[in-house]
Amino acid sequence: MAAPSSSLKNTATGYLTYRGMEGHYAFLLHRITGLGTLLFLVIHILDTATVYYFPSLYEHAIALYRSTPFMIGEIFLVFSVIFHGVNGLRIALTDMYFQKKWAIKSQQFSVRSALILSVIFWAPAAFVMLRNLLTYNFGMFGG
Repeated sequence: MAAPSSSLKNTATGYLTYRGMEGHYAFLLHRITGLGTLLFLVIHILDTATVYYFPSLYEHAIALYRSTPFMIGEIFLVFSVIFHGVNGLRIALTDMYFQKKWAIKSQQFSVRSALILSVIFWAPAAFVMLRNLLTYNFGMFGG
């Protein structure tokens, strides 16, 4: 039986070296966006729990979240949630309704469509969030 670290190494190596084009990249992006969203949810639950027990710690966390790196991270978080949802819907529809029509070309098209749709949904939110970042953190646009 292989050691857990060698199994993890083989998995990571396989993720990074396999060249399956759109399907592979969609899988990796789906995995990364899911883990990023999970990380956010854990942090959010922990910091929200501090509001009752450690109000000063909560206020410190809110001030930290208003910093530029965290605001940029929030912009990517919104993309992560949107892409993960759209791609998950694509996967579910393929598995439930289009199993017999599965082909490389149709998957390439559906992955590209999911990515384009995600960017279209994300762009307005990213614009507003970036404008707020530039307004409140850098004083642009009359801030």
